[in-house]
Amino acid sequence: MQSLAPNSVTSVDELRRCADRSDPDAQTALGKRLLAGDGMPASPQEGASLIAQAAQRGNGEAAAIAAVLIGLGAHALADWTKALEYLQQSAENGWESAQRQLTVLSSDAELADQGQKPSPPPDIWGRLRRSIDVPGWVRVPPSAEVSAAPKIALFDSFVDRRCCEWLIGRARPRLERSRVFARDGRAAVADARTNSAFEFDLLSLDTVLLLARARIAQAAGFAPHALENTNILHYSPGQEFARHFDFLDPDLPSHAQEIEAKGQRVATFLVYLNDEYTGAETDFPLLEKRFRCRTGGALLFFNVDLSGVPDRRTLHAGLAPRAGEKWLLSQWIRGRPMQSA
Repeated sequence: MQSLAPNSVTSVDELRRCADRSDPDAQTALGKRLLAGDGMPASPQEGASLIAQAAQRGNGEAAAIAAVLIGLGAHALADWTKALEYLQQSAENGWESAQRQLTVLSSDAELADQGQKPSPPPDIWGRLRRSIDVPGWVRVPPSAEVSAAPKIALFDSFVDRRCCEWLIGRARPRLERSRVFARDGRAAVADARTNSAFEFDLLSLDTVLLLARARIAQAAGFAPHALENTNILHYSPGQEFARHFDFLDPDLPSHAQEIEAKGQRVATFLVYLNDEYTGAETDFPLLEKRFRCRTGGALLFFNVDLSGVPDRRTLHAGLAPRAGEKWLLSQWIRGRPMQSA
């Protein structure tokens, strides 16, 4: 039987017929569509089952997705170990993204260099996987409180440069004009926000980002499922995000409905992915404070006070670069766990 090309465009019926014949490429394609609800009702359980079957049959992409699915539910080191085993399997089956992720995650720079060679040693992927320091990845680095009310903290070194470069590379070809959460509850383009962004959904998540999200959750004091989808933001010279609040306004009916359904947006976590630009600080005008971190540094601020009431002192802006381009990871955190990634 001839296997489907991994990225071929086929009908759902054709995918199902091929998946029923244990075609791993069809199982992967159908599993992805079921996970995302692409052209059909979402069925996460069936999608995950097909992905697992495809991974067992040697599909590298499926093994990488399985690593993410396990990582999303990871609550113990054992879970991360299983996720990384799937990532190793994906790399061994030739999935380039998995190979690169292992080099980013490794704590052994020499091994990571070997993994990036055109012809890496045949046992490199297992060695890289075993070199990953999972406890170190989820451990929170030191921080400095710069404001008690509202609570604001700075992290001098939150993730390393390899992680930053990986995230920029994932986002760069997928950037779109940024949107704002409008008064009617819809995401909309606005003159106040002129930068671009990429939002990671379930199928664009990877294990590197999942471990970074685990560290963010730990640093902010929330479970990982309280995190919204992660955004990577890009600012060219002159692009900005004018003064705004990150909390949802409970006085607006659409925002009140969103709060009731998913919780208030209680905190914001920013990771500065580069520092080759001038200007572009994060400005808090009512506090008379501006922040800018070097590559890998981070800023955490809470959008509500201790009683959960929106704190208007957190009015802030993403100022425009005067020269160079700015890359930033933006992570909003809800007051209750999100149901999706």
